[in-house]
Amino acid sequence: MFTDSAKVFIRSGNGGNGHVSFRRELYVPNGGPDGGDGGKGGDIIFEVDDGLNTLVDFRHVRKYVAQSGEEGGKRRCHGADGKDLIVKVPEGTVVKDLESGKVITDMSGDNRREIILKGGRGGLGNMHFATSTMQVPKYAQPGQPGQELWIQLELKVIADVGLVGFPNVGKSTLLSRVSNARPKIANYHFTTLNPHLGVVNLGDGNSFVMADIPGLIEGASDGAGLGHEFLRHIERTKVLLHVVDAASVEGRDPVEDIHTIMNELSTYNPELLKLPQVIAANKLDALYDEEHDPLKALKDEFEPKGIPVFGISAVSGEGVNELLGHLFQVLRTVDRTPRVFEKEFEVEYQADRNLPYTVERSDDGAFVVEGPRIEKMLGYTNLDSEKGFDFFQKFLKQNGILDELEKAGISEGDTVRMYGLAFEYYK
Repeated sequence: MFTDSAKVFIRSGNGGNGHVSFRRELYVPNGGPDGGDGGKGGDIIFEVDDGLNTLVDFRHVRKYVAQSGEEGGKRRCHGADGKDLIVKVPEGTVVKDLESGKVITDMSGDNRREIILKGGRGGLGNMHFATSTMQVPKYAQPGQPGQELWIQLELKVIADVGLVGFPNVGKSTLLSRVSNARPKIANYHFTTLNPHLGVVNLGDGNSFVMADIPGLIEGASDGAGLGHEFLRHIERTKVLLHVVDAASVEGRDPVEDIHTIMNELSTYNPELLKLPQVIAANKLDALYDEEHDPLKALKDEFEPKGIPVFGISAVSGEGVNELLGHLFQVLRTVDRTPRVFEKEFEVEYQADRNLPYTVERSDDGAFVVEGPRIEKMLGYTNLDSEKGFDFFQKFLKQNGILDELEKAGISEGDTVRMYGLAFEYYK
């Protein structure tokens, strides 16, 4: 089964918590804090693997979680960092935020490796929180949580020339003749389920990449058949090569077929018809009606519109060299740098509150505010001075503590306690 899109859940690792411990050694009765820092959580990293050409692996594994960092230890021991999780994807994979549909990254061109989600930072151990007035800190910083996200992966084939047309018109046969690609060829609809890429070598170091875009059907732009999945591959190409069955082996009108395909392309993305277009009228070897000249009908219809028509036989090779030579000349006039989709979405990381706090209501009705940052601040602030008390109030406001007290239902005149200190609350 061909798979070129997938919905995947990813989560980076949590940072390890800081450790609370105190030095305990013989002849050192009052050892200070020696709790170590927690390890960093693992990142989620996407990396291009040239051996992949579909997203089929993501049908079986849809959840990717990096390892969390370990907690810090005694004697200032640092917790081990969590291992990064590397997710292999084929080149041309576009990573989007599932909810908004915005592009997070495009794994194309020079972008071979990118961190999609960063792991949480490890928390600081209590050895960082000792001050001259608070020598026994009993708090450590918790690790920062990892980030999680549902993403949409879309594979968009990168090629210079994209073959488009209805099923059974000979696209796979043409690609196998002119390149090193070996697609399966058979006479039934939707033979080609995977887009096949082939390098067309013209000699003298000249070459280009051709892609057999799987067969389209009328209504593809509305999602009929496998329309959307196939149409997205054409967005990367530089030149569109329409392949039609000039012999009408299946009773189709080649002129009408091209109009239908153009309509599907335009409905999906009007910018596609601004690409240079060429028509290959295939299966000339199967023409038996001498009175009807489909090649002339195609030329009369499309060459006045600036779209050249070449009569070919992918089976016998008739006219193929002339077609390839023209395609190469067209490619020399366009920018062949692969189109890379711009980043539209930034992952928002949790605000770094290095030292969190708690607001709770005690049994006697007082509001108790605790946390290592508050404890540390009280250790170096002189609340008896006007300047010190002003600093204290600004600290409560800037760190959202006053807002949290309001949410907890505090009223004027209520008591607030912080580490042995009691205050009356006034707005």
